Amino acid sequence: MSERLEITKTYKLFIGGTLPRSESGRSIPVHKHGGGVLAHVCRASRKDFRSAVEAARKAQPGWKAATPYLRGQILYRMAEMMEGKHAEFVQALRDVDGRDQVSAHGEVDAAIDRLVSFAGWADKFAQVLGCANPVAGPYHNFTVPEPVGVVAIMVSSERPLLGLISTIAPAMATGNAVIAISDEANPLPACILAEVAATSDVPAGVLNILTGVHDELIPHITGHAGVDTIVSSGLSTEARGRLLEGSALDLKRVHSIDAPMGFVDERRFESPSALEPYLEFKTMWHPSAT
Repeated sequence: MSERLEITKTYKLFIGGTLPRSESGRSIPVHKHGGGVLAHVCRASRKDFRSAVEAARKAQPGWKAATPYLRGQILYRMAEMMEGKHAEFVQALRDVDGRDQVSAHGEVDAAIDRLVSFAGWADKFAQVLGCANPVAGPYHNFTVPEPVGVVAIMVSSERPLLGLISTIAPAMATGNAVIAISDEANPLPACILAEVAATSDVPAGVLNILTGVHDELIPHITGHAGVDTIVSSGLSTEARGRLLEGSALDLKRVHSIDAPMGFVDERRFESPSALEPYLEFKTMWHPSAT
């Protein structure tokens, strides 16, 4: 009997609720810690990013209009499905990053718990961050938080799953549509998260996940007028500069999150302040009875 050849999996992109291959047909090998090809991931192109933006812009108004309770329920459903893939996430971190069991297990637990935390914030942040402002006159004055729209996220972290969840979850909880670019060193947790989202009641286009080369995608992210905000973490000084420079043309908001310890600080990354990069604040005046 001949020796059986192992089938190496090629993970796909997640765009508009589906799992397509890259239109370019390109892929990137993901190597095991210590050598050997573990899997392949699609190498997203400009057209793939454009398709993700189109899907996100189409989905965002409906996601914003959904009740905060429903958004929280969908995020909680994602956490349930992540729990079901717990062992797969742990294995992806161990195989690529060379983690020990305790470290990998701890990151997956923290990522699931963080997703549950932001599921709880979905119907509470408006009361915490909004306010009624005292004014000297016969008026009511209210400030209410609203989602910025379409958010592009690019995180490079020694904790690729926790970093991804720590940026995706608050953006979705506040009513934004998201285009997330996976960690370049270990994209597998993002690919598994895409499979989670595909079975978690997430409306098509609300969450899109791309894998690829950061330097190749940065010009497409900054140059697309359909992106309202860019959030990054862990990028090089040169990459952050390119994000700022490219975004100046249409005045995109660019937020760089400093997370030297890899997003492990619960008090910081599960607090209301973690929601602020994904929000804008609208102030309304209304005459009061005299």
